[in-house]
Amino acid sequence: MASGCDDPIAHYFLVMQSVTDGGVWCAVQSVTNSCGGSVIIKRALPLNITTSFVFQRQDYLFRELLSLEKQFPNIRLTRKRFCTIWGGASLLQMLLSSMHELLLSRWEWDFVINLSESDYPVKTGDKLVEFLTANKGKNFVKSHGREVQRFIQKQGLDKTFVECDTHMWRIGDRKLPWGIQIDGGSDWIALSREFVTYAASDEPDELVKGLRIVFNYTLLPAESFFHTVLKNSKFCNSYIDNNLHVTNWKRRLGCKCQYKHIVDWCGCSPNDFLPEDWLRIQNTETRQIFFARKFEPVINQAVVLQLEQWLYNVNFNKDIPNINSYWQSVYHHLDLTPSPDDSLLTVAQSIIRINSKLISDKCRLIPEKILEMTSYHADDIYQKTLILYVANDTGAAQKVTVETNFKYKTTFVLLKSSPFLHRLKSLTVSTEYDPKEQTFRNFAHIMGPYSEPTLVFEFNSSPELAAKSTNITFLWIDPAGRLADVHDVSIDDNYALGHIKPALKQPLLPGAWTVKLIHKQVLAEMKFLIAPLEFFSGNVVTQKQVGFVHSGSEIIKEFDVQWGRFLPNGFDRETLLSKSIADSKRFGADLRDWIDSLVNKFFSIGSSCASDRSTVCTRSFDECGKTNWSSFAPDPKSSLNNL
Repeated sequence: MASGCDDPIAHYFLVMQSVTDGGVWCAVQSVTNSCGGSVIIKRALPLNITTSFVFQRQDYLFRELLSLEKQFPNIRLTRKRFCTIWGGASLLQMLLSSMHELLLSRWEWDFVINLSESDYPVKTGDKLVEFLTANKGKNFVKSHGREVQRFIQKQGLDKTFVECDTHMWRIGDRKLPWGIQIDGGSDWIALSREFVTYAASDEPDELVKGLRIVFNYTLLPAESFFHTVLKNSKFCNSYIDNNLHVTNWKRRLGCKCQYKHIVDWCGCSPNDFLPEDWLRIQNTETRQIFFARKFEPVINQAVVLQLEQWLYNVNFNKDIPNINSYWQSVYHHLDLTPSPDDSLLTVAQSIIRINSKLISDKCRLIPEKILEMTSYHADDIYQKTLILYVANDTGAAQKVTVETNFKYKTTFVLLKSSPFLHRLKSLTVSTEYDPKEQTFRNFAHIMGPYSEPTLVFEFNSSPELAAKSTNITFLWIDPAGRLADVHDVSIDDNYALGHIKPALKQPLLPGAWTVKLIHKQVLAEMKFLIAPLEFFSGNVVTQKQVGFVHSGSEIIKEFDVQWGRFLPNGFDRETLLSKSIADSKRFGADLRDWIDSLVNKFFSIGSSCASDRSTVCTRSFDECGKTNWSSFAPDPKSSLNNL
């Protein structure tokens, strides 16, 4: 996922009339997607509010929400989809295009409010309508609140940027147009129809036309374009310094230059709301604030339920099935974008292959096609990954749809006992680490030769120890017993949560990798799997491809000889190297056997259920809809059927 999950994958436009007819549309739907965000369809919105959706290249989300157009006449998905990136010019292009499309529609509206999939209302719909009715013709944007020149420099407005190949490239300095009052701050806006008609016109005046050119080569253009047009046009007196939002900024966590792979600039992003942030939400009650962000049920669903109870006086009791459960799509066979992950499909295919052998005692259950994969969470903790697939039940001579769950095994072990080591809470390796939310987005911990592993370590505080720091070293050892990277870390007596992303050359050698924690001796170690690939670019790997995909990198680093004593001895290393060379040539059934043996060591396979009948291969299966974990399990809180 080149654009990363922190960038919104869906934008909503609440297109509103100022006068309500008293009707209320009450709905909440969680629709999951392959990027890891959740889309919460707005709760308790008046019937005269019409909604248009704009999606990036997220096929699952777009396909799932198309059905809402048939259910609700005031919902529309634009067919012109954009693949925006964080800070990119494409976001402004999307906003202007969608606004222009709304102007051409037959809907009658007075305001347009843009929202992302991680926004949620903090006031009821009738209060929003009442507020906007009293402020018809006004335009709500949030200004930077600092000295203008400082804002220009901090925002990079004095630099020229070009968006190309999903990256914002900084190509040089520039001078901003003379005589134009520059303003900006936030790209969350609430604009009047009159101003939208002016700013999004297909026949703009010289001011708008010129500013569109300037902001087409600007970082974060949506955070300044509408503000600047307002300040320099006849609409300047309609400018209200309020974007109707409260944003959960925790800059210590959110400003870590985490977008350097997308943009040549350091950027910040707000954090998800958690229950400990509740006071910030409560404080909006007496303010002209109607939305909060960010919310992600995959990170924390409890705060969403708490907000529902507070705002709508809903009683979420334990009798509601799966009230604290959450399902998020990881893969769907109909998706073209984002492209399927080869290592994910490889491990999933291995899981159902192994599982079919385990349950086929009196007949053959032959897996045929993986339909979907879903990440299942309960009580805000990842539980397992689900695989929905079609299999051929040879005993009954018919096909059956089965869902099987699995989870990675914990491979972290303590090898010595010491006061310092008692503080070590965990060592974990996976990919897609989010330093802002301090969690891995790759919940299944599935990695392949082209993955970029990250190590996360967590130490508890130790008030009984004297204030001092301890120097430790992490060694990364590949399946051939060779040292691949070394990292030195200093841990003080306070709580410590850190992460290390090693400089490993791709492709990584498939097999069992080891991370060792060293402090004079080996104190702890963990193993993680780099899975060989059964699929490459979505197709079954060819014998020719196996050679370069599974041979590892040709670049071998040299390290200080002091670390040699923590590696396998010479004879063992030669044996491991010979085995790695032989494994890299495995193909077809031999390759699948190798994959299955590794998957068996690193993943545990849980229960299975059947979606359409209760007996598979003469064995009694739970019906998926009657379990609490299956993607078919009841989830009333997310249903739109009762509207």
